[in-house]
Amino acid sequence: MFEVYLTGFSVSAGLILAIGAQNAFVLRQGLRGEHVALVCVACAASDALLILVGVTSFRSLVVLAPWLRPAMLYAGAAFLIWYGARSLRSAFAATEALRPAPGCAAGLGRTLATCLALTWLNPHVYLDTLLLIGSISTRFPGQEPAFAAGAMTASVAFFFSLGYGAAILRPLFAKPVAWRVLEGVIALTMWLIAAELLLSGQ
Repeated sequence: MFEVYLTGFSVSAGLILAIGAQNAFVLRQGLRGEHVALVCVACAASDALLILVGVTSFRSLVVLAPWLRPAMLYAGAAFLIWYGARSLRSAFAATEALRPAPGCAAGLGRTLATCLALTWLNPHVYLDTLLLIGSISTRFPGQEPAFAAGAMTASVAFFFSLGYGAAILRPLFAKPVAWRVLEGVIALTMWLIAAELLLSGQ
């Protein structure tokens, strides 16, 4: 059971490491020190809900449409390969560092609205949680709750580490080379997950 929990944790952590609009927003809020706790809670709670739906409903969808699992498995692998290639390209092309935007602090309502929009209007979030995590969870019949708990734990740990760790990372990410290294790690992570998906489909 604990092994399944760790698998869920590692799968979710690998997927969520990819720097996208949502993660960049959380990091920016952490760098500016604005509404960090609520932003992290909003992101983690949204992820938890989507993971729960994916783990509990994906098997039912597969029963109704047997072609869905292999179709999404290969589509997900293709997306991850493409995303990894994009990250690797960014690793070589990046010349700018992420800097907090100047100006007055945004209100709480506006901040949360932006955070939720970046989460729920992002199709990649659904691919990661509903489809990829939901698909992988079917490999552990009867142990889906442990897998989901691990995936949710990774999400909570990541968002709060990102939000509150931003102050520590600020000097590091003022340098473009730090983003190059991170993008390279992301590319490798995405390709490893894609390979796992393709091997599981054989």
